[in-house]
Amino acid sequence: MNKLKYLKKIASNAKKASNDLSKLTNIKKNKVLEDYLKAIKNNKKQILQENNKDINNSRKNRVKENLIDRAMLNNDRIKSICKSIEEVISFKDPNNKILSSWKRPNGLLIQRISMPLGVIAVIYESRPNVTADVSVLCFKSGNAAILRGGKEAFNTNIILSNLFRKSLNLNKLNPNCIQLINKTDRVLVDYLLSKMSEYIDVIIPRGGKGLVKKVLDLSTVPTIGHLEGLCHIYIDNEYSFNLANKIIINSKLRRTSICGAAETLLFNEKIKKCDIHNLLNNLHKAGCKIIADKKIHKIFNNSRLANSRDWKTEYLDSKISVKSVKNVDEAIRHIKTFGTNHTECIISSNKNNIDKFFRDVPSSIVMNNASTQFADGYEFGLGSEVGISTSKLHPRGPVGLEQLTTYKFVVKGTGQIRN
Repeated sequence: MNKLKYLKKIASNAKKASNDLSKLTNIKKNKVLEDYLKAIKNNKKQILQENNKDINNSRKNRVKENLIDRAMLNNDRIKSICKSIEEVISFKDPNNKILSSWKRPNGLLIQRISMPLGVIAVIYESRPNVTADVSVLCFKSGNAAILRGGKEAFNTNIILSNLFRKSLNLNKLNPNCIQLINKTDRVLVDYLLSKMSEYIDVIIPRGGKGLVKKVLDLSTVPTIGHLEGLCHIYIDNEYSFNLANKIIINSKLRRTSICGAAETLLFNEKIKKCDIHNLLNNLHKAGCKIIADKKIHKIFNNSRLANSRDWKTEYLDSKISVKSVKNVDEAIRHIKTFGTNHTECIISSNKNNIDKFFRDVPSSIVMNNASTQFADGYEFGLGSEVGISTSKLHPRGPVGLEQLTTYKFVVKGTGQIRN
């Protein structure tokens, strides 16, 4: 079977499965998820063996250590996968909910009612937990899923997806609700993006900038995702030093490689120079390189001068850009100019400035006095996520269960006709 034929078979199977999914009750869906949870717990040893194969293959092929770490499973990471599944089981079915309802003067009752998106294709790299997360979220939200994972977790993805398909079979349901493309040929991704629009409703890329850019450039299907996470923290002149210190260090250094890591600090120019120096020195001592504008460089000379590229660079490393701004308005202008609509934070105790920041910053996640590393579906109480969306269109922020639905208008009449 040629590659295009292989992919079309998967896509048409998914289309049929998505029609079957619409008939399932929440009780039936939860039974499948409970069986999947049991299967992961009962097959933990085999999952770790398959994962070990992937890690050994990656080391032989000299894959970067950060990618190997993302692909690696252990007891704690499997426990985390199980906890996510338990949370999703506890959620209500997001479909067939009346989102809003109103009556027209002519007696027509108009309702907006939630429904699944249909067939979702997810293209991702490294992390095998995505296989479980996406399978669980898509199934519970009534969507069929086509998964295309990276070669770094090839064997792990196969066992995790097969365990879900076994859970579907156990409940006499169509196993093609979840399908994994188990071939590594990259041309399959090109076909998925450019030749499957009659079968697939949404494509979600989850990975590095290269993967996301390819999806955005080639896809003939609507996409949900983000290209970059250039996250900002603005430190207002009315603030707590100790609170700012711990938030800045956590936002930048807890994990530098995630999209919610802070990349730029904006200091109000009225903050004491000694405070700015001490905050940056604490970051520096923790292993972070400071890249500063001229004003900040004079205050903290153990830094390199920033150039115009630095304000639009997502470092994903122990580096941070730092700039002095006049006030909250200039901070917001900087964010609107250089931000990527991901996550921004204001550290402040001034209610007016906080309200202005919340109102005027257009990003998908806007925070006050909290680490930007909370930009995560699990931390938001969504159970897990299939990714984060920075699009201005639906959905925005962490994409969890409810964000994997759309809606239709239901109109109830009693014989009305239009003049």
